[in-house]
Amino acid sequence: MKFIALPNVPAPLGHYSPGVQVGGLLFISGQLPIDAATGKFVAGTIEEEALRTLNNMRAVVEAAGGKLTDIAKVTIYVADVADWPKVNAVYAQFFGTHKPARAVIPCGGLHYGAKLEIEGVAELSRK
Repeated sequence: MKFIALPNVPAPLGHYSPGVQVGGLLFISGQLPIDAATGKFVAGTIEEEALRTLNNMRAVVEAAGGKLTDIAKVTIYVADVADWPKVNAVYAQFFGTHKPARAVIPCGGLHYGAKLEIEGVAELSRK
């Protein structure tokens, strides 16, 4: 088991690792719209929060030696399911032709008042 930390990024405030690699699988902890340089939550529109959160997920994959197309499964928790069409548009543009398996879970309030949280699993065994 290998614990993934992000270079030049403040450590998480909670008791967890941004990513944990077990064999060829990388489990990416739930990501929020946190500014990587400061470790602070950054509120914005749902589109801004979605893009920042997806970029944070990509950073974990890259820190483990992977790339965006290694992401195999994504779970998106949305505070308000009415925001889903906007999140889906950002998600589609972010991933392009790559289409990981996905679940969307309306969940109500999230930590720091975030509008969404995203976790995932990447397959790195080809590395």
